[in-house]
Amino acid sequence: MFHLAIKKYLERHGFEALRPKAVLFDMDGVLYDSMPNHAIAWQQSMAQFGILMTADDAYATEGARGVDTIRQMVKRQQGRDIDEAEAQRMYDVKSHIFHSLPEAPIMPGVLNLMQQIQADGIQIGVVTGSGQRPLIQRILSDFKDYVDEKHITTAYDVKRGKPNPDPYLEGLKKAGNLMPYEAIVVENAPLGVRAGVAAKIFTIAVNTGPLPAQILLDANADLLFPTMGDFSDNWHNLSPL
Repeated sequence: MFHLAIKKYLERHGFEALRPKAVLFDMDGVLYDSMPNHAIAWQQSMAQFGILMTADDAYATEGARGVDTIRQMVKRQQGRDIDEAEAQRMYDVKSHIFHSLPEAPIMPGVLNLMQQIQADGIQIGVVTGSGQRPLIQRILSDFKDYVDEKHITTAYDVKRGKPNPDPYLEGLKKAGNLMPYEAIVVENAPLGVRAGVAAKIFTIAVNTGPLPAQILLDANADLLFPTMGDFSDNWHNLSPL
């Protein structure tokens, strides 16, 4: 399964080999089982502004910059174009509600996976559509043995968020100006998968949420695992590369 997926990836992009020097992780739904809290915060906050946002909407737009999601929802439902400053004020309400909820646990399996990646001499980065400082600080605390701040890409590092390739291209740059075939992306959401694929990076989807697995495959994920634990258990099948 793994070698066929890699063969297809190399043929699609015309690369000679996959030589991973970095693994770039998304945050929500990958490092943390945080999407249920985000869904609650999105629904409650947007209701205050007359915007109907469902849990499915929250999962489907996960990975995009929050301000971009809000501007699209306002345009679609209210027919208004709002600037980034107004969207940011609305997003601040969402962030306040999110941080009032119980802290999301670390995703089972991810620490063991990082331990294996590091043991193989491969660096670890984080590429998130969030820019909230408390969340970045938590990453630096929970994953201090594996991730440092210079390898974290946030919403404030790019003008165009996921599904555009920009966040992962920035992640490659922060990892040492790597080529796409020198990295692996780990994502759980269709927009994030599309961003990794658009950056021409080998993209692994882990279906940690309620969306059908086919949605991640339709976003052109190169590999799909049902849980982070399954991915961790199979890392040794990829690491010899």
